Parts: sequence; structure tokens; C-alpha cells
Amino acid sequence: MRPVGESESSCFRVHLDYVHRPEHVDPAGRIGLLDDAGLHTRTPTHPPPFVKAVSGSIGGAVEACCLQPIDSIKTRIQLDTCRRYGGVVSCGKTIVQHEGIRALWKGLTPYSTHLVLKHTMRMGTNAILLGALRDTQTGHLSCQSKMVAGFGAGVSEALLIVTPCEVVKIRLQQQRGLCSSLIKYEGPIDCTLKILREEGVLGLWAGAAPTVMRNGINQTAMFTAKSSFDLFLWGKYEHDMNTLQPWQSSISGFLSGFLGPCFSCPFDVVKTRLMACASKQDGLKYKGMADAMKTIYQHEGLHALWKGLLPRLIKIPPGQAIMWTISDQVVQLYESWYR
Repeated sequence: MRPVGESESSCFRVHLDYVHRPEHVDPAGRIGLLDDAGLHTRTPTHPPPFVKAVSGSIGGAVEACCLQPIDSIKTRIQLDTCRRYGGVVSCGKTIVQHEGIRALWKGLTPYSTHLVLKHTMRMGTNAILLGALRDTQTGHLSCQSKMVAGFGAGVSEALLIVTPCEVVKIRLQQQRGLCSSLIKYEGPIDCTLKILREEGVLGLWAGAAPTVMRNGINQTAMFTAKSSFDLFLWGKYEHDMNTLQPWQSSISGFLSGFLGPCFSCPFDVVKTRLMACASKQDGLKYKGMADAMKTIYQHEGLHALWKGLLPRLIKIPPGQAIMWTISDQVVQLYESWYR
């Protein structure tokens, strides 16, 4: 809303100049922006971390239900050392023909649980870190600070949420066929208990190192790109009290999901192999992240480290579009109440 008496052109000029205005802390402690006359043009609010966490949890639940089949296909392709599948479509058709369409949703319970918890942790941690890194006098955040907050959010979610949940999910997804003799794990709870019994607590954290690297890189790229696309495409500065339409959030979220997977794919492949092979009695054994990368390169070639990139690019950008569409609406609803 613009002040009474302010012209449309003046309002438009303030909007264009928004990111170039000096920030100011008034006597009440509010962080705002000054116009040419030294008056507040708007007062940005920074929602508390729990609002961001709730927005992430809702977005994660919707994303999990929509994108689980793509994640199942990605996992099968990354575990395919015999070139059984010709690609994404071939893998999906083979799974449906031999195991039924429900097999595409194998591991949905741990996947949806881990996605909800992951997005809750990611958005909440990022908000906390941004608050800690924000200049207390001006409220300014540098690009480096945003990247640090993004990486920190990725590391925290990887260690506390993603690694144990993905170990269970991948063990369930790698079970091929419907024959009972081929099924070792009857469900996520049974899988978790058997891993704990056979491999100990650390078995649930197999592949933690590449998972930390993958998620750290992904979230550094994603958070930085999302705020940049919001500003570049829509002139939307973070918490400036302007609102984005759902389709605008969707476009920004979709575009922000491309960069991270391209850089982090080798870590994703290694993570999947380490999590899956921990229970195998035969086949390749990896001593750790570096050894896995070296072994995959020597036996399968450099391109094998980017296996599953296409399904990741099919899954992650739409997933970010879904998550950010819902997250932005929840945050903007809070901001509208605050106003």
C-alpha cells in the first residue's frame, strides 16, 4: 500500500529504487528504507524461524506425494551397474511392467517423512542463520552471508534428517521384484530395525560425507538463486511487504532448482552407492567417499558420476517450484497479518 496522496509514478519510482535505498533503524527499532525525504517508504519484516519452518513442512508434504516416482527411477538408475535400463522412460516402464505401478511409490513413507522434516529443518535453520548474519544496524545481508546460511542449512539437514531417512528409502527402493524371496525389508520400520541390528547405529549414517557435500552445495545455490530470481524477474526484495503470485513463486523456484544438481551430482551418486552397498554381501565395496569416486571412475568412467542427473533435473526444479509456491504463500500470509 502506498501513502495517501502519493502518485502512481512516485510509487513506481520507489519500487524501482528499492534495493538501492539506504536502510535505517528508527527509534522504535524497526528496520526500514528511507526515501529522498528521509521518510520510511516501507518497513520490511523478518518472519520468525518457526514461520519459515512451517512453510517448509507443508511444501515438503505436497512435493513428496507428487515426485516420489521420479525419485524411485533416479535411485534405480544410479544403482544400475549392468546397464539394465536405457534411460528414464525405460526404467519407469520396466518397473511398472515387472513390479506394478505401486512400485514407483516404494519408500514413500520414509521419503515423505524425510522431505517434511528436511524442509522444516532447511527453512528454519536458514532463517536462524540469516538472522545471525544480518547487520544489526541496517538489516543488510551480503551475498556471501546468504551463501553461508544456505550451506549451513544444507549441512544441518543432511546430518540430522536426510542421511538416515535416505538410507532406509534407498534400501527399500533397491528391492526389485515382487517375489518374497527377494524382499529383505518389509517396510521402513522393519528396515530401520534390521539396519540397527546388523550394522549398528552408524549404518543409518552410511554415506553421510557425500550427503553433506551434496546438500550443502544444493542449498547454497538454491537459496541464493531464489532471492536473485525474485529480484531480477519480479523486483521482489526479501520481506519488502510486496507479494508474489503463486505462479511467480513457482517460476522462481523452478529456475533456482537447476544449478545445484549439476554441481552436486557426483556426490549424489556416491551417496547412493554408499547407502545401498552397505548391506550387500557381494559386488563393489567402497571404503569412503573418495574411494567410491575413484572406484566408480576407474570401473565405469567419468560419466558414471553424473548418472541420474536427468531424473534429478526432472525432479528437483518442479519440487522447488511446488515447495516455494506454498512456502511463499504461507510467509506472505503471516506478513499480511503482521501488517
